[in-house]
Amino acid sequence: MLKKILLALMLVSVFSITGCEQEGPAERAGENIDEAADEVEDAAEDACEDVKEGVDADDDDC
Repeated sequence: MLKKILLALMLVSVFSITGCEQEGPAERAGENIDEAADEVEDAAEDACEDVKEGVDADDDDC
């Protein structure tokens, strides 16, 4: 009985590890969305800094 439980746990572990290694279309789409969000955030921060420089603001943080 104990051998069957251990075997089942080992098989689940192996399948879990190999399943995580493969990147599917949903994961790629998620990564693309993350990258696009980072680019938008960077662009917004750059625009904020440009505006603050244009008005000679004392506080440069955005």
